[in-house]
This record gives sequence, structure tokens and C-alpha cells, in this order.
Amino acid sequence: MSAERINPPALSPPTGFSHAVVATGTRVVFLAGQTALDTDGKVTGDTLPAQFERALTNLLTALTAAGGAPADLARVTVYTTDVAAYRTHAPELGRVWRRLAGRDYPAMAVLEVVRLWDEQALVELDGFAVLP
Repeated sequence: MSAERINPPALSPPTGFSHAVVATGTRVVFLAGQTALDTDGKVTGDTLPAQFERALTNLLTALTAAGGAPADLARVTVYTTDVAAYRTHAPELGRVWRRLAGRDYPAMAVLEVVRLWDEQALVELDGFAVLP
């Protein structure tokens, strides 16, 4: 994929995301929402950072299985049951992202939801990628 990350100077400087991503490729991969489920279908991790790490790992596992890499992500949406907690843990979540996915940030949004499918889930990530 060829990805151009666009961060216009007329917008506030992005931290941990890109304002826009122009992606050119031949395949689009839509990634289902991933929470901190283990291979037995149980939510793991008692904290938002622990669940975020597992959810991101699961998202990247699906992407890799489809033939993609983290740099191919064009868009990711984060759903959390507590935006205030997400903001509090943002520096740690950013470190997790950089360790697992690198510094090529997709266009992103963070939304607070009342709850997720699994009651124990604190965070869910979905998105799409454009592959070469």
C-alpha cells in the first residue's frame, strides 16, 4: 500500500493519529471489532491498558492473516466504555500502539459507548486497511 498521511497545519497537531490518510492499493481489508478475547473466547485483562494491548494484538493478528501489516491500516475506530479513563491512560496506550503497530498512525476516532458485547470488555478496536 502507498499511504500518504495528511496533517494540515490549519488543524491542531495530531497525537497518536493522522487527520487523513490517502491510501492507494489493490485490496481493502475490513477488520471486525476486536476486544481482549483470548482463544477460548474469554475477556482477558482487568485494566484498560491490558485490554487495549490484547484488542490491538487481535486486530493485528486478523490483519496479518489477511496479508497485511500495521502500516497498511488506513482507519481504526476505538470504542471504550470510559473516555476519561482512556484519556488518563493515553500515554501508556500510545506506547502499546508504537510497540505493536509502529509510528504510521491511521486516521482514528475514539468513541465512548454504554457497553460492549462482552460485559467485561472495556475497549474494542475495528478498522480497515488497504493492501498493495
